[in-house]
Amino acid sequence: MKPIEQLDQFLQTHPEVEIFEVILHDLNGIHRGKWLPREQIHKLFEGGYKMPQSTCSLDSWGRDLEELVAATGDTDGICTAHPETLAIVPWARRPTAQIVVSMRSPDGQTDYPADPRVVLQQVIERYTKLGLTPVVASEMEFHLLEIDRDQFGRPQHTQRAIDGSPALGGATYGIEAMREIAPLMDAISSATNLQNLPVDTLISEFGASQCEINLHHQNSALRACDQASMLRRAIRAVAQQQGKQASFMAKPFAGEVGNGMHVHFSLLDSMGNNVFDNGTPEGSDILQHAVAGCLENMADSIAIFAPNINSYRRLVPGCYAPTSPTWGYENRTTALRIPAGEGHAMRIEHRVAGADANVYLTVAAMLAAALHGIDNELLPPAATIGDAGELELQQKAEQQLPRFWGDALQLFEQSEFIAGYLGEEFKTIYAQSKRSEKAEFDTRVTLLEYDAYL
Repeated sequence: MKPIEQLDQFLQTHPEVEIFEVILHDLNGIHRGKWLPREQIHKLFEGGYKMPQSTCSLDSWGRDLEELVAATGDTDGICTAHPETLAIVPWARRPTAQIVVSMRSPDGQTDYPADPRVVLQQVIERYTKLGLTPVVASEMEFHLLEIDRDQFGRPQHTQRAIDGSPALGGATYGIEAMREIAPLMDAISSATNLQNLPVDTLISEFGASQCEINLHHQNSALRACDQASMLRRAIRAVAQQQGKQASFMAKPFAGEVGNGMHVHFSLLDSMGNNVFDNGTPEGSDILQHAVAGCLENMADSIAIFAPNINSYRRLVPGCYAPTSPTWGYENRTTALRIPAGEGHAMRIEHRVAGADANVYLTVAAMLAAALHGIDNELLPPAATIGDAGELELQQKAEQQLPRFWGDALQLFEQSEFIAGYLGEEFKTIYAQSKRSEKAEFDTRVTLLEYDAYL
């Protein structure tokens, strides 16, 4: 079915829709775009919808990247609609629908290389040439907080002890803890059903006020990322309706666990067979190559997996976040885990990224790293047995992942892997964007400085 036919079918099914939210993802994973009245939505599908290409590189506060604007004159690009992302917006006051778009050149002939969705698409195309299809699923942690902050602007837990302090843990997998927030979880479930988001499970997580939500795997990595991004949007919107704030911030509370995003992926051949499976618990040579590629390029990709200053608060020992490139079978203490189970479901669980990371870029980086390992037939070190955290404490600094934002950005900027697999232009623009954001924090005086030195 042609895209315009998919749109017409959607319009016939939903005659009540008055407004369309047109959603473009920037490098931070923030949803940018415009609202279009129903009578103008065909313009989008006919190639007549424009936005500045610099929209993809706006910073976390929505400001332009000055170097890029100066170099390009803030050129408009054509937005391409993806009709498979059409869905109603159940939390909107007026009858509203949404659709995801990606950015192209001003003439609409080529993709814009700094659009996160485009970056992922280009990695998938390299797999397609090898006759392989990535299968992807994501798990995301988030905190459910009070909307009102305390007198110092700090977020407040929804799970508290009897004295009002944060609860000691989040009652991991606790049924009663889930029952306490059942109205909100039921509302999230209803919204995701209406948006055709294939939610698998929802659990109470390790930290106070922390939850995890999982999506079913998809044999389209783009579709999996569309769903993950729209799920975050739905959770935030429904929580706000219920008088709460859902946050995917990597480390909202010092001294407590942060929010991670675990991504599972496998590869299918043209016959639909999982090429990681060779009938043994260890998996195929291709699995070993993919693991080795992910390990070798993990440090170069940390600037994507940990995209902001807060992200690095999470990457510390003892906080269930990996600090070195390790792997193991059925080992949740490692950066890469090979879950146990049926051979046809053999996969890699990538456990490095924070829940604040751009899901398209995260999946693009890990799939590209796996592809690099396959292309070069790399082999990993021996699988880690036991607590990887204990081994990490004994490792030398050069064996660990970057612990600071500046170090991560330097590796990213110098990386031949990033340039070769994700694109030189993307690398340049992403680095410029993050350097600009980092400068904002580097030049601010914090409350801690006043407390120590005033």
